[in-house]
Amino acid sequence: MSAAYDAPQLVALERRVDQWIRELDAEHEHIVAVDRAEKDIIRWYVRMRGEEKEFTTVWLTLGQRTFRYETYVMPAPEENEQQLFENLLRRNDRLIGVHFSIGAEDAVYLRGELPTAVVGKDDIDRILGTVYATVEQTFTPLLRIGFARHFAPDN
Repeated sequence: MSAAYDAPQLVALERRVDQWIRELDAEHEHIVAVDRAEKDIIRWYVRMRGEEKEFTTVWLTLGQRTFRYETYVMPAPEENEQQLFENLLRRNDRLIGVHFSIGAEDAVYLRGELPTAVVGKDDIDRILGTVYATVEQTFTPLLRIGFARHFAPDN
């Protein structure tokens, strides 16, 4: 288990993450919004414009031991549930740094985490890039499985 950051260490890292996210926002034109969450949790969101999925919003949460990240991929499937969930599990086997999960109301999420002690600007850039690329590569194929009737030729 990684060591917990104390309050001063967490505040210092929070300030560095603020700066790194601002720098990444300035460097990448597909990042369209960056903001902070409520005060009781150290959390940012980074919204990116995509091609397959119009927007991907990544939530970054800083904790004493872990730096967590997640994005909402799609709602619960209307059909082919077993096929979709099997597809997600098979994809998880090939992913590095992220994994698909089922969240509230059976919606599909992409999540991951790092030990707080290793978080740096390059890590945040890699996280955002990995999440973005994974969503862009999987969004339409997953929709075609979970919402197949909406993609049928007669629609």
